[in-house]
Amino acid sequence: MIIEYEDKYQEEVKDLFTELQEYIVSLDKEKFNILTSSYRDLYFEKTIEEINNENGKMFLLKVEDKIVGLVVGIIMNSINEYDFKAPIRGRITELIVNKKYRDNGYGKVLLESMENYLKRVGCQNILIEVFGYNTNALNFYEKNGYHIRLYDVCKNIK
Repeated sequence: MIIEYEDKYQEEVKDLFTELQEYIVSLDKEKFNILTSSYRDLYFEKTIEEINNENGKMFLLKVEDKIVGLVVGIIMNSINEYDFKAPIRGRITELIVNKKYRDNGYGKVLLESMENYLKRVGCQNILIEVFGYNTNALNFYEKNGYHIRLYDVCKNIK
């Protein structure tokens, strides 16, 4: 069941954020991503602030009275018109499904929930930043109709 975020789910949301960060840290070949002792609380606070400031939403996936997934989306209204013109866009900043519940279609349900919200509020495009080494996520988004628009390339020059 998809529900909208409520404060009573704060700890479960923090657990999901931490699980994702642990996964990203494990994928990072350059070892730039880290998991600090303050990450759990600070990232949660940053996300809630972003949702509040950017007309965003957080939807939670509840299975058997347990929060096992989430999706966060915001609305991007700022457009510099001197070099770029785009319609109002949504940005999905997080999509997480607990590893024990993956491969059951829950990610797609969360994604579609946020897509529907962003459509309702007038967005015409949705952006999602995906960590380059996270090939599972890249494949998931491509299967759901997304395509790569930008590449961020990196070179170590020690």
